[in-house]
Amino acid sequence: MAILNQKKTKASDQIPTASMADIAFLLLIFFLVTTVFPKDRGLAVVLPEEGQETQVSPKNILHIIVRADGIVDLRRGESQSVQPIRAAQLEAIWRQEVTANPNLIAAVKTHPDAPHRYMIAVLDALQLARADRISLQIFEEF
Repeated sequence: MAILNQKKTKASDQIPTASMADIAFLLLIFFLVTTVFPKDRGLAVVLPEEGQETQVSPKNILHIIVRADGIVDLRRGESQSVQPIRAAQLEAIWRQEVTANPNLIAAVKTHPDAPHRYMIAVLDALQLARADRISLQIFEEF
């Protein structure tokens, strides 16, 4: 009788890692290609053409001056009287003013030393009030 010398093969208890780097690279490429990045949201800004100037009646302008301490000064048209308010009050005031004058334009001027959040609060209040004519201007003492 001939005994065949057969080797018994044992099942390996280790996970093959030879192609693990390939799989990780393919997954990385898959997720990079299929990821959708959100678009930036914000105020739609329409910039005028270069050199374009439009004459606006002073009675159609509501001057909104953002001071360095966060107080907002409101000046209507050519009037020299200034009404200090908070940015949160601007929404109600804008709605009232635009009802009286539908051609109203908000001229926002921010003091150079004012923190950025104060101007953003004013623009947010105007956006909540659905103001569609906003002019960002350079701050000048009057």
